[in-house]
Amino acid sequence: MLGFYANFPKTIHGIKHFAVSVSIKKLQQVLVETFQKLNNETLSLESIADPSIPQCKVNLEFGIAEAGDFNYLNGEEENRVQKEIRKKPFQVLDFLCAVRYYRMQEERKTPLRFDYYMLRFTFGEDSMDTQVFHERGPRYLSPEDVTNIVCNKVNETFSKRILKALDAS
Repeated sequence: MLGFYANFPKTIHGIKHFAVSVSIKKLQQVLVETFQKLNNETLSLESIADPSIPQCKVNLEFGIAEAGDFNYLNGEEENRVQKEIRKKPFQVLDFLCAVRYYRMQEERKTPLRFDYYMLRFTFGEDSMDTQVFHERGPRYLSPEDVTNIVCNKVNETFSKRILKALDAS
């Protein structure tokens, strides 16, 4: 089933609740579009989190769940998911996020260990809940950092903030 990972872990490392000021369909469309765009970006660790490694670059790679696997969100996969959202928005969307770290030394990239996160987005009428599970890796980005990156990138798409955190957890 597209968008749902049946084996999503029961242990959760980060939960955040959001009030949403657009339709769930629009939010899901922007969320998928944002993940596909992030798959092609390199970010500095300093710009997205409290860095534990100086001069570190980060690549985020997102895949969407389908049955027991995750499909990399390239342009073709994004189009397929967007088509399904237009038909009927999902109640739950699950993603895998691989975070690749690189230390920059004199114009050379030195790869470091990866972090692997699973993200679950649950949608209500005017709300969205996120659950983050850290599968493995050094945790240079915390589960809260991952949620904040997603929230900030989605909010940048609109002229006003559409996602507002409801708690500080």
